[in-house]
Amino acid sequence: MTGRVDGPDKVTGRARYAFEYPLDGAAYAWAVPSVIARGTIRSVDATGALAVPGVLAVITPDNAPRLPGTDDPELALFQSRAVAYRGQYAAAVVAASAEAARAAAGRVVIEYDQAAHDVTLTPDHPRLYKPDFVNPRHETDTASGDFDGAFAAAAVRVDATYRTPAEHNHPMEPHATVAVWEGGTLTVYDATQGPSRTAAQVAAVFGLEPGQVRVIAEHVGGGFGAKGMPRANVILAAMAARITGRPVKCAVTRSQMFAVTGHRAPSIQRVRLGAGPDGRLTALCHDVIDQTSTLKEFTEQSAVATRHMYAAPHRRTTHRVVRLDVPTPSWMRAPGECPGMFALESAMDELAAACGIDPVELRLRNEPAVHPETGQPFSSRHLTACLREGAARFGWAGRDPAPGGRRAGNAHRRWLTGTGVAASTYPARAMPSQARVTVSPSGRYQVLIAAADIGTGARTALLVVAAETLGVPAAAIDLRIGDSALPPAMIAGGSMGTASWTWAVIKACRALRDQVRARDGAVPPGGLSAHADTTTDIGALASGPLAGRARYAFGAQFAEVRVDADTGEVRVPRLLGVFAAGRIVSPAQARSQLIGGMTMGLSMALHEESAMDPQFGDYPNHDLAGYHIAAHADVQDIDAVWIDEEEPDLGPAGAKGIGEVGIVGTAAAIASAVYHATGIRVRDLPIRLDKLLRGNP
Repeated sequence: MTGRVDGPDKVTGRARYAFEYPLDGAAYAWAVPSVIARGTIRSVDATGALAVPGVLAVITPDNAPRLPGTDDPELALFQSRAVAYRGQYAAAVVAASAEAARAAAGRVVIEYDQAAHDVTLTPDHPRLYKPDFVNPRHETDTASGDFDGAFAAAAVRVDATYRTPAEHNHPMEPHATVAVWEGGTLTVYDATQGPSRTAAQVAAVFGLEPGQVRVIAEHVGGGFGAKGMPRANVILAAMAARITGRPVKCAVTRSQMFAVTGHRAPSIQRVRLGAGPDGRLTALCHDVIDQTSTLKEFTEQSAVATRHMYAAPHRRTTHRVVRLDVPTPSWMRAPGECPGMFALESAMDELAAACGIDPVELRLRNEPAVHPETGQPFSSRHLTACLREGAARFGWAGRDPAPGGRRAGNAHRRWLTGTGVAASTYPARAMPSQARVTVSPSGRYQVLIAAADIGTGARTALLVVAAETLGVPAAAIDLRIGDSALPPAMIAGGSMGTASWTWAVIKACRALRDQVRARDGAVPPGGLSAHADTTTDIGALASGPLAGRARYAFGAQFAEVRVDADTGEVRVPRLLGVFAAGRIVSPAQARSQLIGGMTMGLSMALHEESAMDPQFGDYPNHDLAGYHIAAHADVQDIDAVWIDEEEPDLGPAGAKGIGEVGIVGTAAAIASAVYHATGIRVRDLPIRLDKLLRGNP
């Protein structure tokens, strides 16, 4: 199977996204965001809003129904008058039309008692603290050996600080929900990466049993982590539907997404590397400073990848975080590894320059035989193969190591050219999921699993493994996903979707196949069915014979850049990624995922930056006109390939995740290529032309 099974539905418009579900009598909810960054709501005057024709209700902290389950403060909608950040929902209007709801929202008058706010991350902030853990449950700090002594004694040292700005997930489809109550049951059509998770969390918020909430996500227009958990729009839609007794639609505007749907927090990262003259590391330290909101703690695990990348006997990693009056950060494609590897891989390039060693060779010399901190063997690790294959494909041999010496162009433009390399990595994991497979007497199969396809081609991949296992054509199989009423499944996140879902589907298909064979191929009138649950199988990865192994995907990123010597304009004519990610189940979709990640990494390197206004505590560039992302003109010759790799641990498909490893390392490769072209080292992203012009003599 080479084509996407959902392709025809998407190009013809038959595919339905959350906001598009037709429901008779639907009303519309429109949120009223807070205009202060910290304080309390003194009063809400809804008189003007209620006078707008078609308005059904104005929901405020004064009249909102109480929510029994508010463990997640971001979902405790209108349960308090406190304001934790600018843009937090302070009230909402429900009306018979979206236009009336929007107009009325502008007439809600809210008076605040404003307090002084703090929205600026600094390396010496007085309220920095050590969190109990970093996302998802990693150790906050690690240490082995004597880093300070080894670093002081090292013949070659790199000590540099790298900064990444706040960045926002911007899937094409904004967060959107349609909610309808029927008695005590709630049906939610939602743009979510995990119907099962969303159903459970929404049920908890409203004090319902899990079976009383059904979440349907037939098609989802991207997520990048932002849709991995329910957001305020889901609770607002459900609350408004309960108040009005009508189905309610709620879509988050692009501007509101900068506040209420998560983002990647800015980071300040100090990396220190000590090595001998031959480039072999003796000391390695990665210190991260991060921010979270006052409402909810989320600390990105930016130094965690450093723990397994390179061999060094003396090492330390730390994370510190400060609570600021800002929106709550959350998952954004490759959280932790993405910003953390920008810092580490940039520092490795600086070490290569300091030692006079080729950057590819430096990485090969520091390849560990086992996990450098835990001593665990790797289930599979082919980073060296990716580096060598990439170097051969890219034409790395004979690269002039001196920066700033290569020019091309004409009388009108003088281009400085350079190349860079960086490694990629991301954890390879799976989580418990369930699947059910049935067959009818006519030979028609059905595969049922509450997976979500967020545009990655999950439907196609699941049909591939089901058809292979059952030994029937994919055309004989009906696949149902995207519904919490189906067997529960892991979210489409953390690069765990394919590994988790295929494990359950293959296990169920094998069980059904065995039933059919035991009957010599005869299927009874009522059909046959098999159910699979991988909870025990997944548990064996931590406590069974497969325990004690380190599991990661790896890759190597190669970039060529051109920098205009007069203007500082940067172009990336070539990007190549070579990856080792277990079995590639669906090659066409995998290549698209990897190229998509690399494109997002290019965007991170050159464009993306959510700029915080310290006076108002807001992101003034809160739309796609001011928040720049890579466009078609920025993406030229970009390619992603992979090497064959056996991954024995992660289920019968042997698949590692590919949705996130593609972005990791791209920004560092581009930054190193810019240094190679210009001799200017940019350590704070994005690489804007003003930063190059300041350093250009």
